[in-house]
Amino acid sequence: MKLICLGLNHETAPVGVREIFALSEAGLDRETESLLAAADVREGVILSTCNRTEYYAVVNGGSGVTELENWICEQRGYDGNREGVFYHFEAREAAEHLCRVASGMNSMVLGETEIFGQVKQAYKRSLEGGATKTVLNKLFQRAFGVGKKVRTQTRIQEGATSVAGASVELAEKVFGQLKGSSVMVIGAGEMSRKTARALQSRGASSVLVTNRSFDKAVDLAEEIDGRAIPFDGWEEELAHLDVVIAATGAPHFVVKPGHVEAVRRKRKYRPLIMIDIAVPRDIDPRVGEIEEVYLYDIDTLQEMADQARKRREEQLRVCETIIREEVDKAHLPGVTEES
Repeated sequence: MKLICLGLNHETAPVGVREIFALSEAGLDRETESLLAAADVREGVILSTCNRTEYYAVVNGGSGVTELENWICEQRGYDGNREGVFYHFEAREAAEHLCRVASGMNSMVLGETEIFGQVKQAYKRSLEGGATKTVLNKLFQRAFGVGKKVRTQTRIQEGATSVAGASVELAEKVFGQLKGSSVMVIGAGEMSRKTARALQSRGASSVLVTNRSFDKAVDLAEEIDGRAIPFDGWEEELAHLDVVIAATGAPHFVVKPGHVEAVRRKRKYRPLIMIDIAVPRDIDPRVGEIEEVYLYDIDTLQEMADQARKRREEQLRVCETIIREEVDKAHLPGVTEES
């Protein structure tokens, strides 16, 4: 008897592939039933969110991750490239991975809490469907305990560790929360995408994208569920925005004090966060002298991220110690050396 985990997530697979393996609630029930009907599978839990799909299974000794991967791809009708898309763990590593997931250590936003509830819901579904027995019941209960311990005894949620995350952190300090805020991205590169995604994940309701090449603006807007606007129309949008992200790669300033001064009255002097992640800079530093404007450049954001990363690394070591100790205590068949 052996515990295995096979999955894919936001780090290993693009959204187009993740969509193929994502499962609806009804689909989860059918997939779990099919998984339990497969040869050598004794227990199973399937976790499916927008950022990951993971299969936890207890199998007889002869079966393994290769068989499970083939079965999953057959179920989903996937015949694309698999290299680097899937990750897998067995025995103790699988147990520790689940604990990291439940603790928010494997999430796009480190330490986020939503995944804890999603893992609990996935387990509950399998438990009520009779798909779990001794091993997965004990494992998931232990993982929930680990998740609570990590959040109460460590500080992994403190400080953003990326430029995109630091941007969100700064914006939240100004607005308190980003729910309902509007964002404009000037430029359509990778950094723009990451920062817009990070802001959107924290509640930004409207994301506009503008770029000299309108086709690229359209592509990025579609990817982040936003709206593309022509480059010659972005100045008018300043009157309605809360956050501006600039990353065009232009050799000169794109946003100047006059652009903001022209819409201050229309904006009723509301706070405006301007995040300049371009090198050379896109936003004239004098824009930051306007009273209600909060201007940050990439050096400031990178410094924040580096400092937070050092603090997080220390806390992650504490988290890993908690996980090892708790998995040892579980004494799960097919998982810990003592079993």
